[in-house]
Amino acid sequence: MGRPTIRDLADAAEVSVATVNRVMAGHQGVRQVTREQVRAAAERIGFYGLGAIQSRIAAVRPRFRFGILLLQPHRPFYRMVAEALRAAASAVPDAEIELRIEHLEDLSPQNTADRALALAEDCQAVCITSAVHPIVTQAVEAIQARGIPVFALISQLAATGQVNYVGLDSWKVGRTAAWTIEHICKAPGKLGILMGNHRYRCQEMNESGFRSYFREHAPDFTLLEPLSTYESSAVAQEMTEGLLRDHPDLAGLYVAGGGISGVLAALKSSERAGKLVVVGYELMDNTRAALLDGRLTLAIAHPLRRIADSAINGMTRAVAAPGQAVNYTSIVPFELYTRENS
Repeated sequence: MGRPTIRDLADAAEVSVATVNRVMAGHQGVRQVTREQVRAAAERIGFYGLGAIQSRIAAVRPRFRFGILLLQPHRPFYRMVAEALRAAASAVPDAEIELRIEHLEDLSPQNTADRALALAEDCQAVCITSAVHPIVTQAVEAIQARGIPVFALISQLAATGQVNYVGLDSWKVGRTAAWTIEHICKAPGKLGILMGNHRYRCQEMNESGFRSYFREHAPDFTLLEPLSTYESSAVAQEMTEGLLRDHPDLAGLYVAGGGISGVLAALKSSERAGKLVVVGYELMDNTRAALLDGRLTLAIAHPLRRIADSAINGMTRAVAAPGQAVNYTSIVPFELYTRENS
C-alpha cells in the first residue's frame, strides 16, 4: 500500500481536502479543534506530513502568560492550589499557557502590592490571594488601569465586583459550619471561633454567616469573640489551648481561617479531643487524619481542580477579549467531608 494521501487524511479527519490544506499551511481561519482533529487523524494513519502539521498548530496556538500570587510556601493548601493551577493550565487544548507562580512568605500589604506589580510587568493577567488593604487595593487598581485583568483567588478583594473573583460563597460556608455545630452538639454551649486575619474577606464573611445562623436559628448558643491566629499554626495552637483551658464548658470550635494544623495539634494533646464539635477547612493529610480519629467533625473544602479550571478559563477569556466590560467571577460549590467520606 502507498503512503496516505491528503485525501486519505481528509477522510480520516472527516473534513474537506481544502481544510487539510489550510491546516498544513498554518492558515489562521481554522478552528483549533479542527486543527487538533486533523493532527490526530494524521497520527492515526501515519500521514507523512504529521511533523509539519504539528509545527503549524504549535505556531498558531495562542500563548498566554499569567502571574499567580499565593500565600506561604510551607502551607500544604497553597502548594495544592499551585499544583491544581499548573494541571489546569497544561490541560487547555487550544492555547499555550505559562504560569509564573509566587508564594509570599512576607504577607505584609506592601510586599503583596510590590510582588503583584512586578508580576504585572510581564504577565497578561494576574491572580492574587491576599488580605484586603488600601495598599493592595491601590496596586490592583494600578494594574487594572493598564488594561491587565486582575483575579482574586480564594478570598475576594472587592465586594462590588470591581475585581474578578474565583472561590466559594463564604457566607454559605459560615452558615453551613453553624448548621453542622447546631445539629451535632447535644446541647447549646459556648463556641470558640478562630480566624487568621479579619482583612481576608472570605474569613470575615465566614464569621458573619456563622453568627447570622445562630442569631436566626439557635440563639441559646454563646459565641465567644473570635481570636486571630495571624495565619500562624503556632499561634492557633496557643489560642486553642487557651480556649480549652479557660472554657471547660466549650461545646464547639469553628476554625474560620488559617492555622488548622495548630488547632489539631492542640486537640491531639487534650483529653477533650473527640468530645467537641469542630469544623475546619480543606481535605489534606492532617485534616483527613483528624476526621478519622474524631478531632475534626467536618472539613469544608475548596474543589481545587474546579477552582483552578475556572481561574485559568477566566483569565484566558479576559485576555482574549480586552476592553470588554465583562466580569469573570466564578462562585464554585464547596465540598463537605466527614470521617465517612474522607
